Amino acid sequence: QLQLVESGGGLVQPGGSLRLSCAASGFTLQDYNIGWIRQAPGKGRVGVSCISASGTITNYVDSVKGRFTISRDNAKNTMYLQMNSLKPEDTAIYYCAATKKSICELTPSLYDYWGQGTQVTVSS
Repeated sequence: QLQLVESGGGLVQPGGSLRLSCAASGFTLQDYNIGWIRQAPGKGRVGVSCISASGTITNYVDSVKGRFTISRDNAKNTMYLQMNSLKPEDTAIYYCAATKKSICELTPSLYDYWGQGTQVTVSS
């Protein structure tokens, strides 16, 4: 069955880095546009980054531009989010998601398949 599993979250100090991974099973990830969405405590889900099926198109929410990098390895059926220069406001549960509805969208409602999330906490 279709499954997305995130990993790589944890507790880091401000200015630190983490790399999140999302492994797909039950479907071929290369056929999907994928994204990372986060949900901070008490807030709604916000699209952080997306990447097209081919990897040629990417997009980022303004608050993470220059700090986060999305990538994918279709051969491994895995996607990644490299997060550098982390800030306390990056604290959230991070979800990976996949869709065929759009090439590269930051709108959470457009994603059909979701992982269970991984917690990222940025604190001193």
